[in-house]
Amino acid sequence: MFFDILGELAVGFLTTCELFALTLVFALPLGLLVSFCTMSKFAPLRWLFKIIVWIVRGTPLMLQLLIIFYGPGLLGLPAMRNRMLAAVIAFVINYACYFSEIYRGGIESISKGQYEAGQVLGMTRAQIFSRVVLLQVLKRILAPMSNEVMTLVKDTSLANTIAVVEIIRVATTISSDYAVNIIYPILYSGLFYLAFIGILTLLFGWLEKKLQYFKV
Repeated sequence: MFFDILGELAVGFLTTCELFALTLVFALPLGLLVSFCTMSKFAPLRWLFKIIVWIVRGTPLMLQLLIIFYGPGLLGLPAMRNRMLAAVIAFVINYACYFSEIYRGGIESISKGQYEAGQVLGMTRAQIFSRVVLLQVLKRILAPMSNEVMTLVKDTSLANTIAVVEIIRVATTISSDYAVNIIYPILYSGLFYLAFIGILTLLFGWLEKKLQYFKV
């Protein structure tokens, strides 16, 4: 029975990994775009995105999941039928806003002298950002970004709110299917999270060493 339970949890964990990967793929670039908007010199655009970030960061992710999934139907629009798609949309929007603030902090921490030095060398603003600023920003934001990424791993369990069949959802159904106390499959699911977090910890540790040549 133990191996049967682990096998079913592993299938649910694949959905967890899928949600995690899709969120990162879309939220990381979207967060950078949002950070540019919140730093824009065009005041209406800047304040619009500042308000959006404030709302998203100020409300629970669980509430955002419910709004994305049930909201269209309540407004008379076509109902959201794909639960996984609704979860991805909610997670991407939520984490893009958090990532945007991390990006913004990193970008604003770079001294203006480096931009000026690049201009003296005849580089465009795009070249200065990509060749001079970006790698320094990556080093400065790596630690807070790693915290958010690890939090994302655990936050994927909130997709259970709209019945996405991720590992926690599977764990709760196993308790009835196998007539076992729910605490056991939940504890077993924790082993999957611990293993995943352990891999990410090693990965981010390796990345920190690779960026050590930036003494900032």
